[in-house]
Amino acid sequence: MSSRGTGKPMGRGDSRRVLAGIAAGVLAVVGTIAAVVVIRVGGDAVDEKGLAQFYEQPPNAADGAPGTLVRHEGLAGTPAASKAWRIMYRSTDLNGVPIVVTGTVVTPLGPPPPGGRTVLAWGHPTTGTAPECAPSHGFDPFVGIEGLRLLLDRGYTVVATDYAGMGTTGPDSYLVGVTAAHTMLDAVRAATAIPEAEAGTSVVLWGHSQGGQAALFTAEQAGSYAPELSVKAVAVAAPAADLTALMRTHLDDISGVTIGSYAFTAYASVYGDSVPGARIEDVLTPAALGVVPIMNELCLLTNIDELHRIGQPLVGDFTRVDPTTTQPWQGLLEQNSAGGAAFGAPLFVAQGDHDELVVPTDTDGFVAHERGIGIDVTYEKVPDATHATIAYLALPSLMEWLDRVGH
Repeated sequence: MSSRGTGKPMGRGDSRRVLAGIAAGVLAVVGTIAAVVVIRVGGDAVDEKGLAQFYEQPPNAADGAPGTLVRHEGLAGTPAASKAWRIMYRSTDLNGVPIVVTGTVVTPLGPPPPGGRTVLAWGHPTTGTAPECAPSHGFDPFVGIEGLRLLLDRGYTVVATDYAGMGTTGPDSYLVGVTAAHTMLDAVRAATAIPEAEAGTSVVLWGHSQGGQAALFTAEQAGSYAPELSVKAVAVAAPAADLTALMRTHLDDISGVTIGSYAFTAYASVYGDSVPGARIEDVLTPAALGVVPIMNELCLLTNIDELHRIGQPLVGDFTRVDPTTTQPWQGLLEQNSAGGAAFGAPLFVAQGDHDELVVPTDTDGFVAHERGIGIDVTYEKVPDATHATIAYLALPSLMEWLDRVGH
């Protein structure tokens, strides 16, 4: 080791000073990170105050145009170099009925580009269906947004809907594609209504699992539902795109019971009064009918062990009929599967080869279908990625792709 600029050997004292300097630098970085964490946690604690009141809808909250704000409030526990809000906004369900939805908006500090920032609408994977399972309702509403730091660093305003029926009162919308699409598009509109969010009308869609289905339906619905918005790119990780294939794969295992407890409850609620044979007792066994209401009260991420404990006895005794081959359930699964319409934006699809929930062969088939209807698909298969890790392990490829097409 030599002293830079002198060519003289570095003595022990010099080495110690250098090492001390390095150590001081490391400690400074660690201290900064710790300070940021403390600030975030402290901010999250502040944001918890008045949480219940925020999600209570005022009288006639749904009256107004889709995408307009009912209320919004600034958040203290934001990611570094950003500002953020919790939002309540208006949308519509698949039948055009006015509904109220909640979510979050976060935008980086610094000057926006001319015309405003591109808005990235994020669709979250399954967290449950009860109101308190909403991501915006959590202690840290940003922790689950896959790639958030990278997206903020690229200048995106990020908006994350909770979907209808979560966060605040609304219809159950689990895997109801058109309703999810409306809530994502109206979340973008709501972001543009906050001047400080600096949101423009260019949009990128990004979703994982259930959020992948939502993002795909959003791309399909955008032109007719929100023609003023311009979808530049669509990205999905292990999307729940083909619900028939997904249900067929898991009809007789615990994943099928867990997903089905959410999905069949939602479908019976949404379609049961208008579609003959779509009541929940038409598809589930008496044993399942006694347990499913309890499962729907439990959030997936915090109660997975309990969900599996009470759901495991139903494996093999969950459905009365095969919903993938019996009407009206077969038709409802097909109706809520993505791929019914082409869209003009390029599509990025990531799939892990160790995914046991959305299995690779199902995604292979979906990608082939999308290419067959003229969509420009980039398909990234990630070795060793599971359903839980695919959205994170795909981020390097996704960011490289977005840097080319996402603005």
